[in-house]
Amino acid sequence: MSAAGAAAGYLARRAAQKERVRLLYRRALKDTLTWAVNRHHFYQHASDLREKFEANKHAEDLDTIDRLIQDGEAKYEKLRHPDPYIVPWAPGGSKFSRNLPPPAGIEIVYDFGKED
Repeated sequence: MSAAGAAAGYLARRAAQKERVRLLYRRALKDTLTWAVNRHHFYQHASDLREKFEANKHAEDLDTIDRLIQDGEAKYEKLRHPDPYIVPWAPGGSKFSRNLPPPAGIEIVYDFGKED
């Protein structure tokens, strides 16, 4: 493999690792919001989570970074909330698709009580 190919492979792997870390942090932060009852509890948990990610910020070895990501993902799966909060109007929420359009053939009269 040429030097340019090795460098491209290294950069591609680092980019994939950065994306995995970003997604893991985002999922963990959203899950923290599900566990925290009040906002002041959330801020403390979010700060602790950020410290855990910052502790390994300067890791350079690709294999070590992969291991840290796998450990973090495994810990997240183990500790994630069993019934996460879903915004009511989002897919899976309690109000999602609640007001469906009426079936074909049904007429809605908006001038009820004002008939001639």
